[in-house]
Amino acid sequence: MHQSSPHKPENSPFLQMLLLLLFAFGGLIVFAIIGMVLVFLTSGFEGLKGAAVNDYRYISAFKILVVAQQIGLFLTPAVLIAVIERRKLSAFYGFKAPKINWLLLIAILSICWMPLMGLSNEWNQKMVFPEFLKGIERWMRAMEDSAAKVTEAILKMNNVGDLLINLFVIAVTPAICEELIFRGAVQRTIFRIKSNPHVAIWISAMIFSAIHFQFYGFLPRLLLGAAFGYVYYFTGSIWYAVFAHFLNNAYAVCVAYYLQMNNQSYTNADDINMPWYGYLISAILTLALFATISQKFKVKSEKSENERAVSSVEN
Repeated sequence: MHQSSPHKPENSPFLQMLLLLLFAFGGLIVFAIIGMVLVFLTSGFEGLKGAAVNDYRYISAFKILVVAQQIGLFLTPAVLIAVIERRKLSAFYGFKAPKINWLLLIAILSICWMPLMGLSNEWNQKMVFPEFLKGIERWMRAMEDSAAKVTEAILKMNNVGDLLINLFVIAVTPAICEELIFRGAVQRTIFRIKSNPHVAIWISAMIFSAIHFQFYGFLPRLLLGAAFGYVYYFTGSIWYAVFAHFLNNAYAVCVAYYLQMNNQSYTNADDINMPWYGYLISAILTLALFATISQKFKVKSEKSENERAVSSVEN
């Protein structure tokens, strides 16, 4: 959890959390209006109506509203809380410039954890409720089926232009907006309440997963959120978490595009079938890489602190 060196004490973390909620609500309303104006200008009233009722003939209008929602609900409160605290975003969230070799390591890490995420998704999909909760299970399944239809419509691509648009809508925008709010703002604020990085990481990951309202994808999204959280915590730079998030989403988009261009079904593109030892290898490599990242950045941080201490004594 990156914390800046403040000129004055920050507001209470509880007040920060309340402000984040208020800013999210306000940002959602403001950018929903902006999104609807853009849809009206590009698609007219029919586009607005089609996007509202999930008419997939107007999927471009729906994509505009998705981006507007991301900016209003996630990016806006993260930026405004830094403004309220009178901090530069670069210092408040840790915008240290990423290095190519570490980005490569994060990319390898993202590849290594994919089988584990696939396995957790398979387990989650098999979730069954007891008989007295069957009503809730049917409701959750209906929500999941509706979200799946929207995702399938968004992922339909006919050319490279569609691919680039989807990479922006599904990979770039969520990676920046969601990482700033969940790993940057929420994780950071929870860490101020409870000075335990693991508690902060897992609680923010739970919130991250729950807010998507896709119950049969809760477990893999929870694990992904925690993975992004540890990347942020170990590196101290939000850019590495953004990069990992981007790679995860971009992979799904690119696989869907490849399958469609080869006239294959892409609805089950995330399914990964491998023997049990494949998952074991995935787990071992993932933990080993996390340990490497943790140790390398710990040594780097200690070295920087020693250099600052020496410089202070010399001065």
